[in-house]
Order: sequence, then C-alpha cells, then structure tokens
Amino acid sequence: MKTRLIGGALAIVLLLCLGLPLVALALSASPAQISDGMRSPLFAPALWLSLRTSLISLGLIVLTGTPLAWWLARTHHRSARLISVLVDLPIVIPPAVIGVALLQTYGRRGMLGPTLDALDWQITFSTTAVIMAQVVVAAPFYVQAAANAFRKVDPDVLIVARTLGASRGGAFFRVGVPVALPGLIGGISLAWARALGEFGATLLFAGSLMGQTQTMPLAIFAALESDVQVALVFAVLLAALGGVALLLLRWVPTLFRGRA
Repeated sequence: MKTRLIGGALAIVLLLCLGLPLVALALSASPAQISDGMRSPLFAPALWLSLRTSLISLGLIVLTGTPLAWWLARTHHRSARLISVLVDLPIVIPPAVIGVALLQTYGRRGMLGPTLDALDWQITFSTTAVIMAQVVVAAPFYVQAAANAFRKVDPDVLIVARTLGASRGGAFFRVGVPVALPGLIGGISLAWARALGEFGATLLFAGSLMGQTQTMPLAIFAALESDVQVALVFAVLLAALGGVALLLLRWVPTLFRGRA
C-alpha cells in the first residue's frame, strides 16, 4: 500500500511537470490578445509557410518512407538492423546537430556544395531547405510507426491474395495497407506534428527569412525579441495545432479499428 502511494505521488509530480506549463500557456493570452496577435505581420506568412512546408514534407515522407517501412517489417537480413538504427538516429541527435550536418552536406562549403554551385542550385536558406530539414527530423516517426503496423500484417493473408491472382503490388495495396492503416495514420499524424514544430535544424540550415524560411517556431523566436505577448499568442496557436495533430493520432486509428 505504501509503495502504491509513493508511486502515485511520483506519477502526479510528473503529470504536473507536463501539464502545468501547458495550462500556464493557455492562460497567458486572452481571446482579444489572440485576435490582436493574429493580425501581426509575422503571423500569416509564418503560418502559411509552416502548413505548406509541413504538408509537402509529409507527402515526401509517406511516399519514400512507406516502402522502406514495408521492407524493414518484412526482411530478416542483418542489414535491416543497421538501416533501422540509421533511420532512428535523427530522433536522438539534437536538431541543431542535424542542421549543422545538413549545412556540411548541402552548404556552399559542404560535401555537395561545388556540385550544386555548378548546377546553379541554391538549397541553403531557402524554402527547399525548410522542407529538407523537416523531412530529416520527422521521417523516423512515420517509418517507425509504419514498420510496426506492417509487422501486424499476417504473411499468410498476403500469400492467399497472391494465389487468388493479385500481383505483389496489388496484395500490398489491397491487403497490407488496409490492415496497417490505423498505424499508418498514427505515424502520419506524429510526423506532421514533428515537422510543424521543427526549429533547430531549420534555423541553422534555412535561416529565418520572413515569408521564405520563417516558420511558426522561428516566428515565435523572432517575436520574443520585440513583443513577448505576440510570441505567447503564436505559442498558444502552435500548441493548438499540435493538439489537433495529437487528437488525430489518438482518434482516427480508433475509428478505423471500430469500422474493422
């Protein structure tokens, strides 16, 4: 009994550490202040850029990450473990380090810099750089979730589909994807939320140019230098967007399971 009470108290302490800052943030801006903050010249360009780049990033992640996740879920080769570690590295590496790594790869003095200059391609400090940074930091969350979802697909069901005349691709899209769909949607929601909130790698690799590379997290950082209240409003709105993503993460997979 005593152990249970201690465990419960420790759990409450952690919940307070997680919840109190969010409550304080929610109470920091009134509806009128939120309305005024939304009229800031920083708000509309940053919000539009964040939504546009995060959705493009998400499309690229799903397009390239789905076949990789399927391969990781189905192969038993030793190389799969190495590739899985490589995919997961951006989760444990600080975003600032990822930004420096991207600069060392695509910057003018980076590994591919001379080649990009010869082709007259400018990646750093551009909207393309924002998308690339978001893809690198967010892709592991989708690939992990998708691989775990694909592992739940019964191989025998795929074999039956093949014997009934379905091609390999047909069996994947008509059997594998529907079965794994709740997990895939969960991974999509998590990856989108991570891309939407990306800050460190974007700041170092893309900079903070209004209307071009200044996403919502960077706009919050910029607003802190001139108007703290505007920064608070931006933070509240970005937290609300993250909450929407979390609701999708929890609710949509449950909906699909219920229909199944």
